[in-house]
Amino acid sequence: MFYHGFQLNLNEPYRMVKRIVVIAVLVALGCSSKEKSFNYSEVEIATVFSDSVSIRAIEFLDDNTLAFAGNNGVYGSIDVRTNTVRTNVQKFDSILPEFRAIAHTKNDFFMLSVASPALLYKTGEKGKMELVYSEEGEDVFYDSMKFWNDREGIAIGDGADGCLSIIVTGDGGKNWMKIPCDSLPSLYGAVGAYAASNTNIEIIGDKCWIVTSMEDLLFSGDKGKTWTAIKTPIQITELFQGIYSIDFYDENLGYGIGGSFKVTDVKESNKISTSDGGKTWKLIAEGQEPGYKSCVQFIPNSGGKDMVAVGFTGISYSNDGGHTWKSISEEGFYTIRFLNSSTAYAAGKNKIARLVFK
Repeated sequence: MFYHGFQLNLNEPYRMVKRIVVIAVLVALGCSSKEKSFNYSEVEIATVFSDSVSIRAIEFLDDNTLAFAGNNGVYGSIDVRTNTVRTNVQKFDSILPEFRAIAHTKNDFFMLSVASPALLYKTGEKGKMELVYSEEGEDVFYDSMKFWNDREGIAIGDGADGCLSIIVTGDGGKNWMKIPCDSLPSLYGAVGAYAASNTNIEIIGDKCWIVTSMEDLLFSGDKGKTWTAIKTPIQITELFQGIYSIDFYDENLGYGIGGSFKVTDVKESNKISTSDGGKTWKLIAEGQEPGYKSCVQFIPNSGGKDMVAVGFTGISYSNDGGHTWKSISEEGFYTIRFLNSSTAYAAGKNKIARLVFK
C-alpha cells in the first residue's frame, strides 16, 4: 500500500510495539533482580581454620584470598578455593601483639594492633612485615583501618578529652600522620570506638564515616581532610552500649548495629539507618531482635534489602533493609565478609568458617 508517496508496512507498528515491550521487560528484569531479596532461611557453616586465637579482622585481598589477623601475633591467609591456610606470627621484641584491624591495597597488606604500643605493619621486602607506625601512651587503643585507594588510608582509635585518635597516610602506607585534635570535631568525654570487628569505618568514593563509642558519627567528604560530627538518635543507657559496626550498600543507604556486649538482650538504641548518605539517621527495629551484634554487612546484589549481623550471640538475617530480623544460627562470630551473594566468611573465637546462605 502507498500513501502520499510512502510505502506503508502494516507489520511495522506491531514490530515497534513488540520491540518496546521486549525492552521494557528486560529493563524490568534488570531492576527487579537488582532490588530483589534472596529470602534466605538458613545458613550452612563449615569451619576452615581452627586455632587458639581470637580473630576480629578479616578481609578479602581478591576473589581467592582471605586475609586475617588476631591475638598472640597470629596472622595469615586462606585460599578459599582449596581452604589452604597459611599462618605466621609477628613479634615485637618480647611482645605478641593483638591485631584487631587489617586493610589492604593492590600491592600491600596492613595490620594494626590495639593497645600501647600500637604497632602498624605493612608488607615489606621478601614478604616480611615491616613496622611503619607505632604509638605509645596510656590511652592508646586502635580499633579499625581502611583505604580509600592504593595510596590514601585511615586508621582510628580511642582518644581523650573529646578527640578521637585518627591517623592517615597518603603514600600507600609507608608513612602515617596523626590528625591534630584542633582539626577534628570536639566530642564529649573520652570518645573512642569498639574494636570488635574492624567495621567502625566505612568508605564510599571520597567519603568516610566513622562510628564512635558515643552517640556521634564522624563524616568526611574529602578523604579525611575535613570532618564534621553527626548526631545519631541513639541513647546510651548501659555500660559498653553503642554502635559497634557500620556498613553502606551505596553512598546513600547505610546501617549501623551494636548494643551492649555486657547486657546482650538490650534491643533499644542499637540499630540505626540512613537513606541520605548519613546526613540524618533514625532508629530502626527499635525494641525488636536482635540485641547485641558486633558486625553488620549488606549482602551484595540484594538492592540493600538483605543484611547479616553477627556477634558471639549468633547470626541474624534481614530481608527488608533491617526493619525486621530473624535468628538463623546460634553459632557465634565476631566479624563477617561476603565473597559473593550467597557465600561469606566469618571469624570469631578460635575459628574462621565458611558460611553458605540458602
